[in-house]
Amino acid sequence: MKNKIQDLIIIGAGPIGLACGIEAQKKDLDHLIFDKGCLVNSLYRYPMNMTFFSTSDKLEIGGVPFISHNPKPTRGEALEYYRRVTTHWKLPLRLYEKITEVQRQGNFFEVITDKGNYRCKKIVIATGFYDFPYLLNVPGEQLPKVQHYYKEAHPFFGMNVVVVGAANSAVDVALELYRKGAKSVTMIIREEEIGQNVKYWSKPDIINRIEEGSINAYFNSQIEEITTDHVRFKTADEVKTIDNDFVLAMTGYQPNFELLESLGVQFHKDEYRTPKYDPDSMESTAEGVYLAGVVCGGLKTNKWFIENSRDHAPLIIKDIEKH
Repeated sequence: MKNKIQDLIIIGAGPIGLACGIEAQKKDLDHLIFDKGCLVNSLYRYPMNMTFFSTSDKLEIGGVPFISHNPKPTRGEALEYYRRVTTHWKLPLRLYEKITEVQRQGNFFEVITDKGNYRCKKIVIATGFYDFPYLLNVPGEQLPKVQHYYKEAHPFFGMNVVVVGAANSAVDVALELYRKGAKSVTMIIREEEIGQNVKYWSKPDIINRIEEGSINAYFNSQIEEITTDHVRFKTADEVKTIDNDFVLAMTGYQPNFELLESLGVQFHKDEYRTPKYDPDSMESTAEGVYLAGVVCGGLKTNKWFIENSRDHAPLIIKDIEKH
């Protein structure tokens, strides 16, 4: 089976990778879907109590209805839905199998993983952006108390917690920590205000909590050092040191540029490192390499979502069928 040349290999078993697999399935194309983690790994790593901004119908793929019990679906409902979609379409998954190298061999690609070798004619990159967090690049960031992903508030009960960032994830984390009994919640924010794109129901909440003093917030500020029991940071006016047990760096994430570069994908000369691709076929500048989903936006990770990148899948498979 592993020596067979697949029509395509899809890297990333998130919603858009699954959508590409479904379209391939419809056209009887031999394919495999790889992910170094679990099914829809990025969604799994979201906070346990997260609610989507989109309604459930906008998260649907493969013609399988997504029925939610809430106005906006929850993380748990989404995980259940994509498990159901995968089972319904009998998608050929290779989960917990990390791709270590991709080599072009004439008219096909050699895909090397930590479990074996595969060959294919085309490759679809649907890796999203959630696996590579922006680092603070400060002394002490390697300490176990520093985390770039957040699951739930319980472990931080009674603790002094610093939350870095001012976008949706940072705001949600700060509010939940405050309500679930953290001893203190301090937001350290490089910008001068809470992010413009914060969810409309969360923004007034966080602003009110800051104004009443329930959550401490330092704007125009940056961490300089993290120690086992303190955080030192610089504000617009002074350098401060506060007691600290945990640092949750909700500073955002970026695509796997290394993989794209290794395949020969070229980028626009813009601040977002946007990869070049044909919007009609989603084929990149590297022949036979297609891009799908959030990865198409480069560092502009708020451009593409499940709801507006589902259409990448039929465009890709239609073009692959031509060749």
